[in-house]
Amino acid sequence: MSPGCAVNRKVVSFVSCWLAALLSPLPGAHADEFRTPSISAMRVEWRAVLDQLRQEIGSRPAIAAGFTFAGQRRVAATDPRATPALVQLNAVTAPLFPGIAQSPIPVLLPFDPASYLDARQNGAPDSLSIARYQADFRAVDFFHAGASGYDAVFSLDSGAGDGLPQRTFAKPVEVQISGSILVYDLADRLGGKGEPVKTLAAQFPDLRRFIREGYVRYAFTRFGIPYVLSIQCLDSAPRPKRLACREAYPVAERFLKALRIAGGQPSRPRSDVASDIAERPAVQSADFTYHPSGDIVAGSGGRRQQGGHADFTVYSQIRFPLEKAPAFAHSQSFAKRKPGAAIDTYPWQDNFCEARSFEVGQCASGYGHQGQDIRPGACPADSKDGCDPKQQAVVAVRDSIVIRSAQQQAATLQVNTRTEHVRFRYMHMNPSVMDADGLLNGRRVSEGEKIGVVSNYLDHPNGTSRHLHFDVQLFTRDGWLWVNPYTTLVSAYERLIRGRGREIGPEPGLAAAVAHALPDDVLHRIDTQEGGGN
Repeated sequence: MSPGCAVNRKVVSFVSCWLAALLSPLPGAHADEFRTPSISAMRVEWRAVLDQLRQEIGSRPAIAAGFTFAGQRRVAATDPRATPALVQLNAVTAPLFPGIAQSPIPVLLPFDPASYLDARQNGAPDSLSIARYQADFRAVDFFHAGASGYDAVFSLDSGAGDGLPQRTFAKPVEVQISGSILVYDLADRLGGKGEPVKTLAAQFPDLRRFIREGYVRYAFTRFGIPYVLSIQCLDSAPRPKRLACREAYPVAERFLKALRIAGGQPSRPRSDVASDIAERPAVQSADFTYHPSGDIVAGSGGRRQQGGHADFTVYSQIRFPLEKAPAFAHSQSFAKRKPGAAIDTYPWQDNFCEARSFEVGQCASGYGHQGQDIRPGACPADSKDGCDPKQQAVVAVRDSIVIRSAQQQAATLQVNTRTEHVRFRYMHMNPSVMDADGLLNGRRVSEGEKIGVVSNYLDHPNGTSRHLHFDVQLFTRDGWLWVNPYTTLVSAYERLIRGRGREIGPEPGLAAAVAHALPDDVLHRIDTQEGGGN
């Protein structure tokens, strides 16, 4: 702990220093410094990949004869069999899954390349439904392969799938699968849990099933790489409009049983990405102030938790999601609980863990908001650029690809590069307008590109206050998890206004909550060395 902490005599000051020391492990770090994330890089066991591919294709001898594996008899360079097996496979599957060769890991999909090729060689028409090669899952809704891995979404229509039990849920069931060479290292108290699935133990020895943050998830490791399959569901009774998790189980297990190697290409080995101090403007802003991460509105915490989740990590170097400053990060649900507070003024305040019905593993209560509410400022009185307070632009925070089906209320932008695998979700823009603008699966957007306007949609127009909900998800061994975006947004706003903000607080409510959670030996030290919290 820094020498400055030892001389502070107030509990609030001591707690602030204790938190800073805990969250800033590098020597010489200051309390208001932000950090970049720590990311582990996996190594692919490509020999095992080729062995598995040979076995899968070998079920169709006529097809296997056309593939070249290491150790086979040499053939002429002009012979198609001279091309390595994975390159050949990518050429076959790329028309169905564009860009599949960009994945540096084996792409596992519910697609049978051997059966597909066999049918094509035997004259099957191109119009034949692709679902017959995908365990009855229809053509892929979303597929994206990038420098850190791949993500895909498939759907199973109601009534499809021989042998599946009937379900109450009437809509198609969406199944997501992700694999990544990069895994974010989170302090995750819930991570690694789950139960085995006996019927799949032979095919997936380390498979674990668990329900987390609104999804049933199946996590496993194959060829040294973590993969996670997930289906959004409710752990409740089945309903026609809401999928119960028990109804999702057989769909997920059908998907897993159908997984085959569909492509991928070896790349240069990666190195782990170590956490470091994040860059911030050196010049101080004249007016931008913010409360520290974790300092939420008093009494707004879920399940009677007083404080939020303090997280000083800048998870990605993003452009701020609103086009212009000023902008204000405040709770849209609990602002009135703070006497004299206004939602159109500084300082900003975190609301990641305020009381909501959404599961959030990083919040102490297990429930929270999942993200941050942002409200645009009013148009300046002397505005000459046609400013319309009801048309404040929302922009892409990075060069990214869109994950969004028609009529969905949320738009997610994904970044998949050699050093990042991260998602950013926007909410409360009108779905019909997003549909008309083509903000749908697979669209590529550029950093700073307008993707909508701040709105108030929540199931219907005028369903909420006019603001943008913004959140961040990272790929982990438990799949995509929500993390606190507050510090990431503070950093992005500082770059937008080209000035460093000033942290104020924490407020007494946060200090009391943290002090309550301090270890007994630390509390004893406060009483004996710091004057009993005077």
